[in-house]
Parts: sequence; C-alpha cells; structure tokens
Amino acid sequence: MMDSSFSSSTTLADEMSISMPPEDLQERREWLLRYLGEEICGAMGIYRIPDDLTVSVVIPVFKEMRWIHEIVRRVRAVPIKKQIILVDDCSTDGTRELLQEWAKTESDLTIAFHERNQGKGAALRTGFKLATGQIVIVQDADLEYDPAEFPKLIRPIIEGKADVVYGSRFIGETHRVLYFWHSLANKFLTLLSNTFTNLNLTDMEVCYKVFRREVIQGITLKSDRFGFEPEVTAKIARFRFPANDGRPGHKCRVFETPVSYNGRSYSDGKHITWKDGVKALICIFRYAYVD
Repeated sequence: MMDSSFSSSTTLADEMSISMPPEDLQERREWLLRYLGEEICGAMGIYRIPDDLTVSVVIPVFKEMRWIHEIVRRVRAVPIKKQIILVDDCSTDGTRELLQEWAKTESDLTIAFHERNQGKGAALRTGFKLATGQIVIVQDADLEYDPAEFPKLIRPIIEGKADVVYGSRFIGETHRVLYFWHSLANKFLTLLSNTFTNLNLTDMEVCYKVFRREVIQGITLKSDRFGFEPEVTAKIARFRFPANDGRPGHKCRVFETPVSYNGRSYSDGKHITWKDGVKALICIFRYAYVD
C-alpha cells in the first residue's frame, strides 16, 4: 500500500525535506519512478531533475520582518539545488538589520541592499543580475505563494517545453477569498496586456514567473515598482533566441501552470494599492510600443 505521505507533490516535498537527508533525495525519486512508473509520478509532480540544475530564487524584500524567517525556511526546504537571493529595498522595520546579520552568518544566502527605497522592479533587477542558476524564479517575501510549488513551476523548462513559465491563480488551484475589485483589476490588466502581446495568459500580475536565465538576463528592464509585471511580459513576448547550431531563432515559449494563493490583506502588510494598478495600465501602453 502506498504511504499517505505520497498523496500529493506538496506533501511529498515536505516529507522528503523533513524525513530524509539531502543526499538521499535523488535515490528516493528514482525509487518512486521505478516502482510507481513515470505516468503516476508525473501526475504527482515527481520527475527527474538534472543533478547539475540550480534554481536562482530572487526575493525582493521590503518591511517583511513578520514573514522573512518563514519564507526563507520554506524556500530552503524545497528539495532542489538553489541559489537564494534576497534584495532588501531599504526596509525600516528591522528586516534590513536582520539581513545584515544573515549576510555574515548564512553562507547559502546571497544578500544585496538598496541604499534607498526604489520598488519591487528595481529590487528584482538587482537580483536578476546576481543570478547564476540555469533557471530563475521570482518569490515574494510574504506567505502568499508557496515555494513547495517550485517543482511543478520549473518542470516545463526542465522538460524542454518552455522558456518562461507563469503561475496562475485563476485556473484551478485553491486561493484565499479576498478583494473582488483586486481580482477584477488583475483580470482587466491581463486582458489588456494580452491584447498587445498576443499571449493568452490568465494572470499577468502573478508573482510566480520563471525564466531560463538567458531570457531574463537578456532583457533590459526599467520599471522600478509594480510596473515590472506588464513590462517583463511585453518584453518576453518580443524576445527571440538567436539561431544556434544550424537551428533557426525562435520566440520565447511561454507556459502557464496553476498555483495556489493565500493572499494577504492590508492589515497583514500588503503593499500594492490602486495607484500601482494605474501605473501598470500606463506600462502596458508604454511597453507595447517602446523598449
């Protein structure tokens, strides 16, 4: 009988990271593939991850003292080789001082500091420059998104099907019920973005965006705040890989996969406001026509 700990990819990831030493992860994965078969394991989110793969996780941080310990713990627990990059955007709630201490003691963390608050987009630009992994993923510093979903997010890239993967809060996974107008605004901005990019995304504003490193480091980003989302979407829609080894160049292959969402309220420390929605609207029009 199959142990209940194998009932889902999230539960499996937790079980593997807690009860098994890291050196046995690959052996356990191979055991499951051998005895359950690739089809069943694939449905559970279990598949072969190359030994030499590194995922760079870029985490912009601004006043996240309440959540920062837990999000770093969760990212560390994901059974994938990782480079964890934290970029403090001049926090004033004690987060900056904590990260300064971690920079001295936590060797598995790459930490950068902004001398003045510049916004999420600026923090991500700093983090992308520091990324060395083959795959780069954006992770917010709060607990709205679950790092246990990394394996399913990176899978289309590992299997050679995609160059970029977007998560989506609107295609099947569980989510916390919060603000109707936020949801409506997100869907409107996504629709408008799709009109100009000719992509059929369902959630352009989602945090979880995953890139082959050569894509995100091959794009020049300019937006400092939440305009990052429509800007990066417009630019990956135009990005082309050059011809290589006799193969013609091609545009980015973009996939979308459902992700769960535990949205926070303003009392929980949510930063985005209606003003950022207006700026995102402006960015959609701006980057539809200029770089």
